[in-house]
Amino acid sequence: MKILDVGCGANKTEGAIGLDNNPRTAADVIHDLGEFPYPFSDNEFDLIVANHVVEHVPDVMAFITELYRITKPGGRIRLLTPHYTNPDWPNDPTHRNHINSYTFNTFQHDRAVFDFYTEVRLCAVSTHVSLLNLWKMLGIQFMVNLDQRWPSMRFTRKFWEHYLSSIMRGKELRFEFEAVKDT
Repeated sequence: MKILDVGCGANKTEGAIGLDNNPRTAADVIHDLGEFPYPFSDNEFDLIVANHVVEHVPDVMAFITELYRITKPGGRIRLLTPHYTNPDWPNDPTHRNHINSYTFNTFQHDRAVFDFYTEVRLCAVSTHVSLLNLWKMLGIQFMVNLDQRWPSMRFTRKFWEHYLSSIMRGKELRFEFEAVKDT
């Protein structure tokens, strides 16, 4: 399995090729993540990992499009990012993008509000939100993520995102997508 860790920093995924713009990291390839294309061939990677990166990039649409380009058909893209209500979000002045559970719907054919934005097609494998410890201990995190076990319970996530997330704040979002490409 060929793995790329985008924005690997000092904690590169074991067995992965590390890509980062900072030469003081564990990166194997130094490249500005806002400059496209990345120095990789189309359909090169089975798995792409980007932990705490998407909230920093200058153009989320271009970033996801580039990850899709270098992912093999059926390959996976894993993103970990702070939820936009995370109280620590403003502590990092390099954060640019606010992310919630629905940010990447544009790339999912069955969920895109505007299907003319992109040709990228991703299939959601999982979406998990972690909440601050108080809400986790009270079972709110479990309720928010019920849709991962029972898709018909999607309304619990939507209700939390729309009405409760400003009070019962999120911590992190973990996404996994499969790249859908014509063979």
